[in-house]
Amino acid sequence: MDILKKIEMYRQDEEKLKWEGTFREYLEIVKEQPWVAQSAHSRVYNMIKDAGIENDKSKKRYSFFNSQLFGLEEALERLVEEYFHPAAKRLDVRKRILLLMGPVSGGKSTLVTMLKRGLEAYSHTDRGAIYAIKGCPMHEDPLHMIPHHLRKDFYDEYGIRIEGNLSPLNMMRLEQEYGGRIEDVIVERIFFSEDKRTGIGTFSPSDPKSQDIADLTGSIDFSTIAEYGSESDPRAYRFDGELNKANRGMMEFQEMLKCDEKFLWHLLSLTQEGNFKAGRFALISADELIVAHTNETEYRSFISNKKNEALHSRIIVMPIPYNLKVSEEEKIYDKMIRESDVNDVHIAPHTLRVAAMFTILTRLKDPKKGDIDLIKKMRLYDGESVEGYNRADVEELKKEHQDEGMSGIDPRYVINRISSTIIRKEVKTINALDVLRSLKEGLDQHPSITAETRERYLNYISIARKEYDDIAKKEVQKAFVYSYEESAKTLMDNYLDNVEAYCNKAKMRDQLTGEEINPDEKLMRSIEEQIGISENAKKAFREEILIRISAYARKGKRFDYNSHDRLREAIQKKLFADLKDVVKITTSTKTPDETQLKKINNVVARLIDEHGYNSTSANELLRYVGSLLNR
Repeated sequence: MDILKKIEMYRQDEEKLKWEGTFREYLEIVKEQPWVAQSAHSRVYNMIKDAGIENDKSKKRYSFFNSQLFGLEEALERLVEEYFHPAAKRLDVRKRILLLMGPVSGGKSTLVTMLKRGLEAYSHTDRGAIYAIKGCPMHEDPLHMIPHHLRKDFYDEYGIRIEGNLSPLNMMRLEQEYGGRIEDVIVERIFFSEDKRTGIGTFSPSDPKSQDIADLTGSIDFSTIAEYGSESDPRAYRFDGELNKANRGMMEFQEMLKCDEKFLWHLLSLTQEGNFKAGRFALISADELIVAHTNETEYRSFISNKKNEALHSRIIVMPIPYNLKVSEEEKIYDKMIRESDVNDVHIAPHTLRVAAMFTILTRLKDPKKGDIDLIKKMRLYDGESVEGYNRADVEELKKEHQDEGMSGIDPRYVINRISSTIIRKEVKTINALDVLRSLKEGLDQHPSITAETRERYLNYISIARKEYDDIAKKEVQKAFVYSYEESAKTLMDNYLDNVEAYCNKAKMRDQLTGEEINPDEKLMRSIEEQIGISENAKKAFREEILIRISAYARKGKRFDYNSHDRLREAIQKKLFADLKDVVKITTSTKTPDETQLKKINNVVARLIDEHGYNSTSANELLRYVGSLLNR
C-alpha cells in the first residue's frame, strides 16, 4: 500500500476517535466506562496489564516489555507488583517519586521511554481513553468541577473517588463562560503526546544558577498584565511548565539527584499532596506519575547528604540491574544490530552468544559455595540444566549477592566493539573470534577499568573462547554426521534395547544368527561415559531411563530422541567421538583428494542450509576446528 494512503487512513482513524460534548454527556460515558476516570498510576498499571501477563513458574512476565527489555523479568515484576499495582489501588506508595536505579546502559531510559510511548498508544484505545475540560492548558479532569460537598454522593452513585481541586483558570472560566453551569462545560477526548506536550513531559535540569523554576511550574505572561490588571489573574499565567503539561499522565525527571533542592520540593509536594504552588494562586492539583533515574554512585552520594533526609522517605527506589541471562543478552545485541546500519553484515552463528557469555561473566559475583564455579552459575541463571543442581539452588545463588548485576560490562561497549570489528575488517562476515579479539583490544581503551579488573576480564575472554571452541567442534561434527537424526535414532534404539534387557535380566537375540546373547555392556558404557555416568551409577541411570519410557507409555506418548536431555547429550557426544578422526583428517588436509573435497563441500552446504552460516563463515569455521583438533 502507498505510504500516502496509509497516512490518509491514519488521519481518518484519528478523526473517528475524537469526541466533544457537554459535561452532562461525559457523565454518561463515565457511567458506562468508569475506567475513563482512573488515576494516572492506575492508567499505567492497566496499560501494562492489558498488554498481557504470562505466569512462568510462579514468576510473571509482562508482554508490554517483551519487545525492548530482556532478562529483567524479576526487576520488572517487582516494579509492577510493588509500585504500579498498589499505586493503582490508591495505596500510599503512589505518593512517592519513583526512582529507577541501575548501572549505565542497563535499560532505565528504555523502560521510561516504553512507558511514555505506551501511554501515547494506550490513550488511543477504548480502555485508555481519557477526557479533559476543553481549552484547559493542563487538560484537567472534568470531575474536578463536582463540588466537594457532593463528592460522597457522586461516589455512591458512580463508585468513583474524586481527588483534587479545580484549577484557578477553570474556576474563572466556569463562572465567566458558563455562568456556573457545570453540566454545560465542554469536555473533549484528549490523546497523550510528548511532542504536543499533552500528558507526557520530560524535565532535564541545566545549570542550577540559571535554570528557572518556571520550567517546572509555568510562569507569568507579563505582556497580559495590562489587559487583565493583575499578576494573580489566572489568565495572565502560562500553565506551560512540565508539571502542568504532564498532568493526567507521567513526567520523566532526568538527573533528578543533581537538581537544585527547590525543584525537588515541588516534586515532593506534588507526589505527597497531589498539588504544587505556581505563581500567586492557590495550590494547583495535578495527577501524574513522576519517574526519575540515576546510577548507584549518584544515589549513594545523595542519601549520604543529611540535607536530603526528608526526601529519602518520599522516594521509592527500584533497582534495575543488568540482565544476567546469556540468551537474553544475545537478544539485546540482536536488537541493537537490527536497529543499526550494519544489519546487512553476516554475523556467524554463536558470535553474539559468545560475546554475551563474556559480558554476563563480568556481571556475576563469585559463588560463595565452593562446589560451583562461574560457568555453572551462568548456565543455571540461563535456565540450563546442570547435573546436581535444581531450581532451589538457583534461588539460593541469587540471594547470595544483593547487588549482583549492578556492575560489569554494559551492552553498548559490546556493540561498539562489534561495530569496530565490522568497520575494521571491511568484509560482510564476522565470527566469534573476531568479536572476542575486538573485546580484548577494547579493554585497554576502556577508561573505567582498573588493571586488576582488566586481568579478570581477560580471564573471562579466555573462558568464553574455550566455550566457543566446544561449540565450534560440536557444530562441525554435527554437520559431518550424514543423516544425523537417523544415526542418532538408530544408536539410541540400540541402546534402549540393551538397557531394557539389562534391567529385566533378560537375553537379547542376535539379528544375524538368531542366537541369544547378553546385553552389550561395552556399547552401553561407551554412551554413558560421554556424560560422566560412573560404573557405580550406571544401574540407577538405566533404571531411570526405563521408568521414563514407562511413564511416556502410560500417557500414550512415544519416547523419542528428544525425550531425555542427558541421554540425547550422551548420544550426540558418542556420535561426535566416533567421527572425530574423520573430521580431523578432512579439515586439516591442505590438498584434499576428491573424496575429502566432496565431504568438505557437503559439510559446508549443510552448515549453510541447516545452521545459518554463509560460505565465508562456514569455511572459516572448518579451518578453525581443523586447527583445534590438530593441537
